[in-house]
Amino acid sequence: MIEVEVSNRSGEEVDGDAASDLARRVLDGEGVADSELGIVFVGREEMRALKREYLGIDEATDVLSFPLDGREAIPEGPPRALGDVVLCPQVVGSEWRAPLVHGLLHLLGYDHGPEMEAREKAHAAP
Repeated sequence: MIEVEVSNRSGEEVDGDAASDLARRVLDGEGVADSELGIVFVGREEMRALKREYLGIDEATDVLSFPLDGREAIPEGPPRALGDVVLCPQVVGSEWRAPLVHGLLHLLGYDHGPEMEAREKAHAAP
């Protein structure tokens, strides 16, 4: 079972159920089961602060990923803790689906390049 916890501190209205559904669909498509994931929607200033703190770049962005277990082998027992995907509605607007997929793939260990682009296309929302 894939557990998704959605938190919205952006001040914007977001569709948390649709974000959870998309995350489950992507993770299932990547063969990930029995896992936990956080999706956090934040405001522009919080996103800017996160990007500055973790990447050393002082600007807001659409999505950041904070991976934990990724796709590495883990001991049997507790679910895989994938980490958190942080989205900024003020940057992505209504086009949050592609950035969410992008962030999820980063949690799974994909880096920018042809393989990640192919996976993004495979998971593109209809």
